[in-house]
Amino acid sequence: MSIGIIAAETDEMLAIRNIMKDIKETKIYNLNFIIGKIENKECVLVKCGVGKVNAARTTQVLIDNYDVKTIINVGSAGAVNPELNIEDVVIAKDLVQYDFDITAVGNYEKGEICEVGRFIKSDEKLIELCKKSIQEMENINIKVGTIGSADLFLADYKKAEELRKEFNLECVEMEGAAIAQVCFLDNVPFLVIRGISDVQNGNNKVDFHTYIEKASKKVAIILEKLISSL
Repeated sequence: MSIGIIAAETDEMLAIRNIMKDIKETKIYNLNFIIGKIENKECVLVKCGVGKVNAARTTQVLIDNYDVKTIINVGSAGAVNPELNIEDVVIAKDLVQYDFDITAVGNYEKGEICEVGRFIKSDEKLIELCKKSIQEMENINIKVGTIGSADLFLADYKKAEELRKEFNLECVEMEGAAIAQVCFLDNVPFLVIRGISDVQNGNNKVDFHTYIEKASKKVAIILEKLISSL
């Protein structure tokens, strides 16, 4: 069995590819699967592209074609919690699709998905192993909390504050909760790890492009430590 790793963007994917050994590649549909080893563990890495549909579709293709025992989503995120700074790391205890809203047609909360729920919990064993891995490293500030996903790049400070209060979010991105939903439905343990690439300071777009590579490299180091303990 292999460890499945999903990244959304090229910088995020390359940071992981650079720590892999014995690499070979194969293509399914238009998805390039990178098969190799991290810490002598069999891994399958794939770049899903940006957004929830791309993320969900890639997750299902990965599960259908590779014998994965767990899936780890890595990448960058925008801070919502004002205590977070660029290059800090957030481990998702759970995830929510904060743009999913069917409250007008029934007794639902915003973000609640029929037969899935509102918050999708990461695998507790993976969370604890990840926390332990990071504790052994120096100069890394981590938060364990809720990550929100939506098909939008959030750069509105007031909206970010509203979302933080409504969902108790640490950070936001565009794929994690969709990956979580597919893993939940397919009964595959998962974890989402995100490095902060931008904060709500009015310069989100600039900060994102400036710091995504640094945030991705930091998450890759954490992933390597985590995989060594699996």
